[in-house]
Amino acid sequence: MGNDGGSIPTRRELVKSAAKDPSTTQVKEAQAEKLQYYWAHCALSHNLLSLPVVSDSTGNLYNKDAVLEKLLDTSKNTGQEDNVAGNETTAGTIKSLRDVVEVRFKLDEENDDGVSKLGGLRLVCPVTGKRLGPGVKAVYIVPCGHAFSENAVREMAGEQCLECNEPYTADNVIPILPTSGAEKDRLRDRASRLQSAGLTHSLKKAPGSGKKRKKEKPSKEELVGGEAEMAGPEMPPAETTTKSSSNAIRNEGTASLTAKVMAEQEDRYKRRKMAPNENLKTLFSSSDGAAGKHSDFMTRGFSIPAGAKR
Repeated sequence: MGNDGGSIPTRRELVKSAAKDPSTTQVKEAQAEKLQYYWAHCALSHNLLSLPVVSDSTGNLYNKDAVLEKLLDTSKNTGQEDNVAGNETTAGTIKSLRDVVEVRFKLDEENDDGVSKLGGLRLVCPVTGKRLGPGVKAVYIVPCGHAFSENAVREMAGEQCLECNEPYTADNVIPILPTSGAEKDRLRDRASRLQSAGLTHSLKKAPGSGKKRKKEKPSKEELVGGEAEMAGPEMPPAETTTKSSSNAIRNEGTASLTAKVMAEQEDRYKRRKMAPNENLKTLFSSSDGAAGKHSDFMTRGFSIPAGAKR
């Protein structure tokens, strides 16, 4: 190399220095820029936020019409993957409108100074009057959706919404655009608990959770075991030689009475069978051999006259 008008690079110039972790200041600046963007833009369509605004279980903000469009596109393209569920921002948290809650912001149009705007209007906390935005941590309550500053909810700790008196629990206070790992972990744990309970982010029943499952047909052994349990302890057999149908009666008194009646009927049937039939009795001669003109024509027989030729 050389003699070509160029320069010979040294090792110091060729070897790049190792990447350094961003400083705390750089991390804060990146988070501030991200918060500034997502407080003003829909996390799904990246258009400017405009009322009505909805939020999912992760605390992200979306335009409601953007969510509806995605859900409608998904219902049309049944053979394709869910556009909303497959979106990197939603991470599969939005599968229906039950997975979002409409956030009810209070807008202050009197003192509009261009700070913390949403749809051209300034957002304020209805309790403290602080501006909601990247510089102030904000939360909303499920299921009513009213938004407050985090300090107002913490100081006015209660079990009812400060705007509509809707009851809620501390677990249903959702931070808007959370940044700390602890808040994100809490929201993930809450979503998993609701899913296991068959509920959505809005505390409504998840689609399909109310359908009754078809009961499997019990096996023959289970049927026999169930009948044995229902029958209870085995009853002693009734003292009778009649049909076995009477043994099916579990009441001892009723079973004995039924067996007695059936035994009498059977005895009567046997006597009737062994007794001679009065209708057939007239067809045969009696044992004394008395026969004459008055005897029956079938028992008289035919006698040959004494003078007849043989």
